[in-house]
Amino acid sequence: MRAKLNAQPNQSLIDGIATLQALATSPEPVGCRELARRLDADPTKINRLLKTLAYLGIARQTANRKYTAGAGMHVLAAQSLFASGLIRRALPVLENLRRFGHTVALGVLWGDSVSYLFHAPPGIEASRGLGRIGLLPATTSGIGIVLLSELDDDEVRDIYRDKDIPMFPEGIEQLLAKLAEVRRLGYARVHVADERDHHVVAVSTGDPAHAGIALSGWIPEAATEPLVAALREAAPEIGG
Repeated sequence: MRAKLNAQPNQSLIDGIATLQALATSPEPVGCRELARRLDADPTKINRLLKTLAYLGIARQTANRKYTAGAGMHVLAAQSLFASGLIRRALPVLENLRRFGHTVALGVLWGDSVSYLFHAPPGIEASRGLGRIGLLPATTSGIGIVLLSELDDDEVRDIYRDKDIPMFPEGIEQLLAKLAEVRRLGYARVHVADERDHHVVAVSTGDPAHAGIALSGWIPEAATEPLVAALREAAPEIGG
């Protein structure tokens, strides 16, 4: 569950973090006006925020005056991962889950997206699973669905207010029905109806839950229970 506000939120801080996130998720250097367009924000404000981030070393300006991640952003990422201990605890546990021959993933929820910290299909080295995939819509992800189920319905409604919901064409009530099912079962099973035509089973980890782990691939219904059992056994080892 998201923290409740006890006072008026600081809009300047919110704008700064939104700019930082947009810069962090941009696959290539981006100009001020383009970033402002993506954020639906005033270019003058975004320009000021980008210059501040560059002054701090969190962003840097390229030769063509566009912006990209600076050394400070990488330092923040490394410091946060080290301080939380999440990756350090998770890696041996995730490696052990690869014995099932499925893709193994670890992710966290951010708004209506999931950020994958680890995503390793069968046959690749575990080290290549780190940071392999960026943000994906939460409702297309087993991890996203199981972490959305940790929120109350009003929070979910707020996240998806005036938005289309990928994989839920009937809208918010269809999604809430799925989340109610996940709460009842204690895990998510999601069918990804794309060219892969695969299934994902996922559970949450942490107290309160803040991350999710998943196995995905061709998973018949009969194989769900042992995979969920393995994920549930792994979750406390990753903790939170």
